[in-house]
Amino acid sequence: MPTVVKCPTCAKDVRWTSENRFRPFCSERCKQIDLGAWAAEKYRIGGTNDELPPDEAPAGDTPPH
Repeated sequence: MPTVVKCPTCAKDVRWTSENRFRPFCSERCKQIDLGAWAAEKYRIGGTNDELPPDEAPAGDTPPH
């Protein structure tokens, strides 16, 4: 019996098999929606730019001295 997971985009049940080329997504559409969210920086890892050395901080986000 194959593992069944929820599509991260629409929560539809998805069979985790080699035949499902979009896994863990249910479709190309859901895969593209997720990619677009990453590209638009909707997903972020917690933390602050204060943790970066000044030469690695994004422009405009340099911590005060």
